[in-house]
Amino acid sequence: CKILRCNSEYVAATLHLRGPDRGAAFCTALRSYSLCPRRTARTCRGDLAFHSAVHGIEDLMIQNNCSKEGPTAPPRPRPPAPNPHGFESLDICDYERSFLYKHGRPPSFQHCAAFGDPHIRTFHDDFHTCRVEGSWPLLDNDYLFVQATSSPVAKGSNATVTSKLTIIFKNMKECIDQKVYQAELDNVPAAFQDGSVNGGARPGGSSLAIWERSPGRHVEIRADYIGTTIAVRQAGRQLSFSIRAAEEVARAFTEEQDLQLCVGGCPHSQRMSRSPRGRGRVPAETAQALCREILPVEDVYFQSCVFDVVTSGDTNFTMAAHGALEDARLFLPDAEKLHIFQ
Repeated sequence: CKILRCNSEYVAATLHLRGPDRGAAFCTALRSYSLCPRRTARTCRGDLAFHSAVHGIEDLMIQNNCSKEGPTAPPRPRPPAPNPHGFESLDICDYERSFLYKHGRPPSFQHCAAFGDPHIRTFHDDFHTCRVEGSWPLLDNDYLFVQATSSPVAKGSNATVTSKLTIIFKNMKECIDQKVYQAELDNVPAAFQDGSVNGGARPGGSSLAIWERSPGRHVEIRADYIGTTIAVRQAGRQLSFSIRAAEEVARAFTEEQDLQLCVGGCPHSQRMSRSPRGRGRVPAETAQALCREILPVEDVYFQSCVFDVVTSGDTNFTMAAHGALEDARLFLPDAEKLHIFQ
């Protein structure tokens, strides 16, 4: 008895039909729903779900003043048959499509970035400037591990910059083999550590891929199987990291995985003010003028730019803040959250 398939087809056909104006389209879906059980009547005679659906359809048609005669919607195409590996490739390695199919709406996304000093924009839109020398996890969940290694921006300075990024895409069923990506200063490769450019030989291997946006300076990694996109850039003598992650993926961690800069920001003991005291390597007025040329809105990206140029003396840091803002513009689902003012 295939009455459950009839039910799911009806639900899928009416998901987008809401409110008093659904009229004719709703009746068309109901007539199609009514036809479906008739095709399976012979095998469903003893099935309670079948009889319940038949009576339910009649009641719905009466309540909505739908005539039994009239147009019907063409049957939805059946999903492709499972392949020898026992899964539907349509769903399992395409997160956004799978989520829409299961929940009737697209997934929600979150954005995190680490750039410059480093400055951290968390998934919750908090913004910190950190003194985090050594290696710190940006992400540590069921799908991804991202570690940033920082070193002093200049001799004798308390400020640090990201000099190395390690990203581990964890093994996932039929989709991908575990893949490791590593970038260091002057070495931003467009390939994983094993030389590959995708998720491997598994059926969904193409759902993880690297794209080179600017040779040796900017790569984008698309992980469609978890609805995630990552950008890695080098500007001057620092690396930056940006991510757009499905909310469900970003939250997939346990209490033991509590230290994640993208989730909680940098620890209180490691936070710095973005108002450097004492003499910098570049006058603050000069840094402000340079940053204002490419960052006209004086938000936290502008503040970070000024701080980095004053502290390091390296004018290339203007491009670090600009690149992070461009990634945020591309990755943030809500444009109103683009600028943060503190």
